[in-house]
Amino acid sequence: MSLVINHNMMAANAARNLSTSYSDLGTSVRRLSSGLRVGTAADDAAGLAIRELMRSDIAALNQGVRNANDAISMIQTADGALGVIDEKLIRMKELAEQAATGTYSSDQRLIIDSEYQAMASEITRIANATDFNGVYLLNGNLSSDTHSGSGLQATGKMKIHFGTANDSSEDYYYIKINSATASSLGVGNQSASGDGFSISTQEGAQKALSALEDAIVSKDKIRANLGALQNRLQNTITNLEIQSENLQAAESRISDVDVSQEMTSFVRNQILTQSAVAMLSQANSLPRMALTLVGG
Repeated sequence: MSLVINHNMMAANAARNLSTSYSDLGTSVRRLSSGLRVGTAADDAAGLAIRELMRSDIAALNQGVRNANDAISMIQTADGALGVIDEKLIRMKELAEQAATGTYSSDQRLIIDSEYQAMASEITRIANATDFNGVYLLNGNLSSDTHSGSGLQATGKMKIHFGTANDSSEDYYYIKINSATASSLGVGNQSASGDGFSISTQEGAQKALSALEDAIVSKDKIRANLGALQNRLQNTITNLEIQSENLQAAESRISDVDVSQEMTSFVRNQILTQSAVAMLSQANSLPRMALTLVGG
């Protein structure tokens, strides 16, 4: 190599190597400080695209777990109210049994019937008042077989969404709750007709016993359905948590930095950078050798 002044190729070469090493050192510092192997699209374009899709699914699955837990809370609210209605129906059957015997006068049966009707009114009040986050659960609003979510207020059976897409076989199912008002159960004078209408007469009381039996069975069917749905939701939550965990592990393998491997690269790049700085300093001093010849 010729000894020249205008073009210091050794310095240019050292500067280029310094730039490369320093850039790699900066990348290692960024990865180690952030914990991410893929911090920008330039690090791994395909990996970044896959990671972001996984992250969106993980976020959706975690929200799906919360959705399912909210649905369980709603079911427990409805079941608790039905438990109180159960007590009222049992008391009504007890009153019907009392009025069915012949040892009571008509006036006494009217008194018994007044409590019977009060219990029926309380059943209807509980059914109409039980709500979860503004959604009434036992008044028949959720008893329809069809669902429509096109309006601001959804109608029909309730759609519980927990999956990452909108596939009915994977991402959601419906909760249907039949009405639990006294008229729906066929007891009390709020019902238009039926054997459970009144216990003011001995015959009416005897008929009411059968009607109350049917009402208790109807109520138990609602509770059994809610219990089955709660168990199903709990299993759904378990499955969602496993999916989220496995996706998180896959996302970590793509995105997270291997600290031991990156630390090795960091030390290597650090040494190369320090060496390049030292050699650039030496290369910059080489043209001075030409001055000694000129001076000589």
